[in-house]
Parts: sequence; C-alpha cells; structure tokens
Amino acid sequence: MTEIERHSASQSELILSVFDTLEQHYGYFDWWQRNDPYEIVLGAILVQNTNWKNAEKALINLGEQCNPRSVAAMDLDELAQKIRSSGYYNQKAIKLKAVTEWFSKYRYDISEVREQDKDQLRKELLEVKGIGGETADAILVYAIGKPSFVIDAYARRIFTRNGLDVPKSYEKFRALMESVIPLDTKRYGYYHGLLVEHGQQFCHPKPKCQDCPLNDSCLEAKTQTQTKI
Repeated sequence: MTEIERHSASQSELILSVFDTLEQHYGYFDWWQRNDPYEIVLGAILVQNTNWKNAEKALINLGEQCNPRSVAAMDLDELAQKIRSSGYYNQKAIKLKAVTEWFSKYRYDISEVREQDKDQLRKELLEVKGIGGETADAILVYAIGKPSFVIDAYARRIFTRNGLDVPKSYEKFRALMESVIPLDTKRYGYYHGLLVEHGQQFCHPKPKCQDCPLNDSCLEAKTQTQTKI
C-alpha cells in the first residue's frame, strides 16, 4: 500500500469512526420532520444565515399560502413581509420565487422531480438564484429523496477537530464523504442531523469538551486538557 493509499484509508476510518460514535451517543432520529416536500424546499432557503426557530416562524406565518401556486402568485413585498422573521427577508423572498419557478417546470409535482437524475437536479438547483451547495443538497436529501451529502459549518468544525484533512472546497468535501459512506438517502439525512445535533450540543466555536462523546479522538479536546495541565 502506498503512502497516499494509507492516508486515504486512515481518513476513511476516521470518518466512519466519528459517525459510529455519534450514532451510539444520540441514537436514531428523523432530522427534518416535515411531510410536505415544498415546505422543506422553502425551509432550506429560509434557514440560511439564521436558526430553525426563525425559519419555522416564517413558514407558520405563510400558513395556508405555504404552497407553490400561492407563493408564485403573491406580491414580492407581501411575501417578504410574511417571512420577515427569517432575516434577509427581501433577498429570501426573491429566492423563494426563484425556486418556485424552478418547481413550476415540473408542474409542481414532486413525483415528476423524483423521476429525474440526481446530478441533473443538482445542476438545476445550483442554477437557481440563492441556492448554493449546502441548500441544494439539503433539498435533494430531505425534499426530493436523493442521496447527496450535506456539508455545513458543523461538519467542517467537527471533522477538522477530529483530525480529518478537510478539503477547503465544498464539492471536494462532499465527494470525500460520498466516497466513504455508501449512497443512501436516509443515512445521509440522518448523518447530517447527527452533525448538527452534536455541533449544537457540544462542538461550539468555543467547545464544551468535558462530556463530549468524541473527546477521546478530538484534537481540540486534547489541546484543552493539556492547557489545563
């Protein structure tokens, strides 16, 4: 085995070990508990640069108008005011209109969307105004049901602290995850949820290492322990 192959194998082992530890600690749960795919699409945009609580307020405020035909017909200013709680509401209103226009190409029928190839759908989503890699992958996994690994700040922070050579590029990091973890929509959705849950509970910018289930492997935890000594 070459040095490159050994490095690749150790990185793969590290990734799987982190997820195994998190699975044992948190158990299984459904991360995005929403039944309406369109509502999930809107939520993926509304949660940008804010927390889920504020995004959910916006969805609740849309009420019965939280459907593609209503959003398409709604005045842009009215839509912006309805989603005000999510922050950056003027820009997000434009994004919601744009993604709804994309959905209209499939006659607002999620089953038609699901018949398409994942790579083609991802390409289309990335061409929608205001949708980057993280939002596109969240929509693919949670709304459409396609296996596309979601990379976010929590994933970067947790794996960097646990010694992974994290690629700077979003696409390279996503490709690394998908090369190690078999393509599985349910697992990808769950694993993203594990990282978010762990990031919110322990792996803050200023981490809470003491009771963290990953503190045996985490470089940050070891550094903090040495500092205290």
